[in-house]
Amino acid sequence: MHCSRGVACWVETLKQQHLQIYWVAIWLPTRFTLYLVKINMTSNLLTPIQVGPYKLPNRVVMAPLTRNRAGAGNVPHALNATYYAQRSSAGLMISEATQVSPDGQGYPYTPGIHSPEQVSGWQLVTEAVHQQGGRIFLQLWHVGRISHPDLLPDGVLPVAPSAIAPAGMASTFEGEKPFVTPRALETTEIPEVVEHYRQGAANALAAGFDGVEIHSANGYLLDQFLQDNTNQRTDQYGGSIENRTRLLLEVVEAVVGVWGSDRVGVRLAPSGTFNDMGDSNRVATFSYVVQALNPYNLAYLHLVEPRADIQPPAPELTSQYFRSIYNGIIISAGGHDQQTGEAAIANGEADLIAYGRWFISNPDLPKRFELNADLNPYDRSTFYGGNDRGYIDYPALELRTA
Repeated sequence: MHCSRGVACWVETLKQQHLQIYWVAIWLPTRFTLYLVKINMTSNLLTPIQVGPYKLPNRVVMAPLTRNRAGAGNVPHALNATYYAQRSSAGLMISEATQVSPDGQGYPYTPGIHSPEQVSGWQLVTEAVHQQGGRIFLQLWHVGRISHPDLLPDGVLPVAPSAIAPAGMASTFEGEKPFVTPRALETTEIPEVVEHYRQGAANALAAGFDGVEIHSANGYLLDQFLQDNTNQRTDQYGGSIENRTRLLLEVVEAVVGVWGSDRVGVRLAPSGTFNDMGDSNRVATFSYVVQALNPYNLAYLHLVEPRADIQPPAPELTSQYFRSIYNGIIISAGGHDQQTGEAAIANGEADLIAYGRWFISNPDLPKRFELNADLNPYDRSTFYGGNDRGYIDYPALELRTA
């Protein structure tokens, strides 16, 4: 290999020669330091993988992260474009949850994908990401009962499969307020909900995204239809597991009709209790759901793992369990660090690993994994809302040439 650019080229030469330890200069805003770094030459996370039509350079996924920083009209803007562009080294980025209709909003300053202005705003993001060589899917979202009249047009009630209020507090522009009892969707209204997802998918295509993810997790509308503590309907969308899965599959059909199946993912949280969720037989419910997704040959299934630090482990609701019944690509999310991500791939439990909080504070997370570099700590106080602080000001490593 011919080298003419000092340290950076030397690094590549050593990597090609499979040496695992060498000196590398790392620049931080406050200092210039020479470190002895052990290169991660055998990392599973850093190997390429084919997902749908895309050959991803690594298996490190940026998880969907609500950050509450959209502009007026829930329109993405230049600050958001900078944020996503900074993280474009992820094998795949999944955008923050994005409401498909005005009545699908559940928090202040979350972006939408239902107006021309929002489509234009998202174009700023996708162009910035693509200029950096990245790939980004939009997450399609409707919160259902996890909302409040203060957030909705004309102060209407939130909608849900059944008129059952969640425990807890809603986030509004005036602070937290108790959740209200939602209005149960009429059977005749459900085709309109499906159309909102279809139109949101079409708008995402127009905005330049590389694909879409259907959010059917974390206690939002599609998840509310799946689980029987929130779905007590007596029509064709309630009762049996098959009926409760019907809306999700109708949405998948509609979205696949826009994108094709290989650029559509689905997110599920089989063990999740967030937003007051539960089911009388989670294993049976989610086994049915996952098997029902098999015929679509989707880009991936995105599973939120049980978190041992906040709830008892549930081995039968992990990606390891669902691997045996799902035929496609699996993304595992939920509290992973580098070591657990490596192990999940090595053990065949998952194909890609989604990182959330660590991607917030480390825009160059794949590079840090490669260099076994220290990670920037994250500041929880800046996760939701605000300005550039805690959003685009986390430092990245820079390899400097000599």
